[in-house]
Amino acid sequence: MTNQDQPHILVVDDDDRLRDLLTRYLGENGFVVSASRNAAEARSSLGGLQFDLLVLDVLMPGEKGVDLARSLRDEGSKVPILLLTALSETEDRISGLEAGADDYLAKPFEPRELVLRIEAILRRYAEAPVPVTDEMRGETSTMAQFGGFTFDVSRMTLQRGSEHIYLTSAEQALLAALVRRRGEATTREELHQMMGGNSVDPGASRSIDVQVTRLRRKFEEDPKQPRYLQTVRGRGYVLYVD
Repeated sequence: MTNQDQPHILVVDDDDRLRDLLTRYLGENGFVVSASRNAAEARSSLGGLQFDLLVLDVLMPGEKGVDLARSLRDEGSKVPILLLTALSETEDRISGLEAGADDYLAKPFEPRELVLRIEAILRRYAEAPVPVTDEMRGETSTMAQFGGFTFDVSRMTLQRGSEHIYLTSAEQALLAALVRRRGEATTREELHQMMGGNSVDPGASRSIDVQVTRLRRKFEEDPKQPRYLQTVRGRGYVLYVD
């Protein structure tokens, strides 16, 4: 694989030891890696280079990782973002998801898990057009329509007519799980596992709630009184399709 074929990752962390470790490990596992010690350096790199994914530490001197993530989303950037956060910082992880991050990984972590999470995010973002067959239009359809929107699980795309609705990879994964369980109430824990998450993650339920809120804002006419993505008291969530 040439450098042109390898995903380019930007690691942003003020911890010199961890930053060097991640740069070396990711480089040994098939990625081209650049590194920055703070948000200012990261912005400089983003101004001159294109990256396939950002790995941001939540707590950094100056502009925090979560603030950088929010700013990039406000500026229209669609680059995937994975946050690194301390295990006890549940609210920071939730804030990161609300800011538009695609996933988070709690410290301490195994470097191999970081690689697997990066690969999962990149797979969800990769465009892999699949022709819509008669079978897909039938009972096993990967297409779901609700409120004028169409979600295609095979492409992980949400559209309203010809308009493409941007989804983070976490939102894509959650909506795909809900589509596969359409019309069936599914617990937060089940949804989290269907998205590839760790079943023992203490922040899993709250993370699902955050992603549901974000999804409702994107396709519900009134997110506070949802018609399609509804809460089932004592159970979880259900997606109703047309």
